[in-house]
Amino acid sequence: MAKKNRLFKKIVRIFFLSLTGLVVFSTFYFLWKKAQPVVTVYEIVTPKRDTIETKTVATGNVEPRYEVLIKPQISGIISRLMKEAGQMVRAGEIIAQIKVIPEMVQLNNAESRVNVAEINLRQIEEVFRRDEQLFNRQVISREEYEASKAACDKAKEEKNNALSALEIIRDGIAKNSRVESTTQIRSTISGMILDIPVKEGNSVIQSNNFNDGTTIASVADMNDMIFRGNVDETEIGRIREGMPIKLIIGAIENRSFDAILEYVSPKGVEKSGAIQFEIKAAVHIPEGDFIRAGYSANAEIVLKRADNVLTVPESTVEFQGDSAFVQLVTQETPEQVFERRFVKTGLSDGIKIEIVDGLTVDNKVRGAAIDPKNKPKN
Repeated sequence: MAKKNRLFKKIVRIFFLSLTGLVVFSTFYFLWKKAQPVVTVYEIVTPKRDTIETKTVATGNVEPRYEVLIKPQISGIISRLMKEAGQMVRAGEIIAQIKVIPEMVQLNNAESRVNVAEINLRQIEEVFRRDEQLFNRQVISREEYEASKAACDKAKEEKNNALSALEIIRDGIAKNSRVESTTQIRSTISGMILDIPVKEGNSVIQSNNFNDGTTIASVADMNDMIFRGNVDETEIGRIREGMPIKLIIGAIENRSFDAILEYVSPKGVEKSGAIQFEIKAAVHIPEGDFIRAGYSANAEIVLKRADNVLTVPESTVEFQGDSAFVQLVTQETPEQVFERRFVKTGLSDGIKIEIVDGLTVDNKVRGAAIDPKNKPKN
């Protein structure tokens, strides 16, 4: 029994001595490893020829160049709608019909005017018939006869005018009128009906000098669309009419449309604390495509462009005052060695920058440091 106790104690002593030795060795190894210099490895970037563009973005929406509001020329009630929103319409085609509801005072005055004109006409006709008989008997002169005839003709014309005025007030148009009925609302242009904000039974007001009138329909040519947007004052000095635009419409995925800038507002407007200038651009719509009015869109305006120029990532360039430098790779293995070299830069888009002088496509420059965790193993 004593022998077994001594053996057990010996084994426990050896175990703890071994564990202590392992801890001491690990500590010394960790301290030695930490004392070793850290070698930073960098990505190697090769200059390449590419295209650089600087752009500004304007937000806005796409709308028809010409949108016409169709308004009535007479007040009344919509009795019938002939068209619906989304349908095509030709100039002169009827969109709606109006039932005239005459004002009672005007109607009464018009009827009274007709009655007075009839009474006056009957009296003058009696006088003219007598004068005509007297003229035939050579009792009165031709001058008196012609004056009596003229008075009779004027009375007839006055009656006709009174009847026409009554018909216009009561029916919206005179029977002997050569113009189209004002109760028929016709389109003034050919295009698509964008909206009909009224319904059958709605009252409408005529367009006149004191009132814009009720809108019956809005019609637009959907083949002639423009982009209307706003540009910040910091960019407005760099754009001009005629510049190409790439239009990106949010509702149409993976598509862009070409446009040409044709208007830049000479006056800015303050919006949300910033001065904004309105711009307009003519949109080219490919045949077979359809763009709805009111789509929100972003217009990318190319301010400057450089084609087939030598470029490097802008993150590889160091700036000091008016000078720019890169770290040129002079040795890759076994250790990376770099040499600072002056370069002349050109256009930049914020991601890549043009190198005008100082590098060639055969050179290599230092890029970003590689995380040791992501360093590939040999």
